[in-house]
Amino acid sequence: MDVDEKLEGLAQLIEEAKSVPLSASCMVNRAQVLDLIDEIHDLLPESLTHADHLLADRTAVVEEGRREADEILAQAREEQQRMLSQHEVYLVAVAETEALRAQTAAECERMRQETDDYVDAKLANFEIALHKTLTAVERGRDRIRGSATEDIHGGDEPLPE
Repeated sequence: MDVDEKLEGLAQLIEEAKSVPLSASCMVNRAQVLDLIDEIHDLLPESLTHADHLLADRTAVVEEGRREADEILAQAREEQQRMLSQHEVYLVAVAETEALRAQTAAECERMRQETDDYVDAKLANFEIALHKTLTAVERGRDRIRGSATEDIHGGDEPLPE
């Protein structure tokens, strides 16, 4: 039996006690009441010890909960830092990619301009060569025409216009 049951037994004993006529008092068996009080007295240290153990357990459980909460928070902070650093790495990579893309575009534009300049220079040289060739062909044709005309007209006469 525990303290609560003993106290209930004591209360029941008093409730069932015979009342003294013409008074609010009652008659109880002194030995029975004293025995119950002694039993309650003996149980109290045990109950208090049990209560102390429960309080200690409660404190330990609360401390364990706090310790676990602190660990979870620490892990969350580490994860936050890891994710933040990964995000920063991503941002750096994106910036480097954009810089490389811009550099490549500029290099392509420079190479395209150089190629256009090279082709233009070669076409200009080809144009000059063609012009010289065309001039030489015209002179050759003029000579052929001139010698053919001299042969037909006798050499010293001017050509009709």
